[in-house]
Amino acid sequence: MDGHPFPTRSRTAAIPSIETPDPASLPHFSQVMTVAGVARELRCSKAHVHNLINGHVRGAKPLPCVKIGRRCIVRRSSLDEWIKASEQCYDPIIADH
Repeated sequence: MDGHPFPTRSRTAAIPSIETPDPASLPHFSQVMTVAGVARELRCSKAHVHNLINGHVRGAKPLPCVKIGRRCIVRRSSLDEWIKASEQCYDPIIADH
């Protein structure tokens, strides 16, 4: 014996290879954002994003989201459309044209 109280055996098992899917084949995964991701994108706090989602920010339309229980998921396309719809022109010369 090799000094071990129990005999050792080498085990070999056929481990199937797991193929990772191509990211392009996962269209929905890359197109959704968490509240934290939206906050990073907008450079604001997560609480402010929740206020935007719930319509508690004066002068801003509610940010559309999908609620899964207490979690809010925002589609990237919805965020982009919301940003475009929320853009305002503050220059009175440009706003008059």
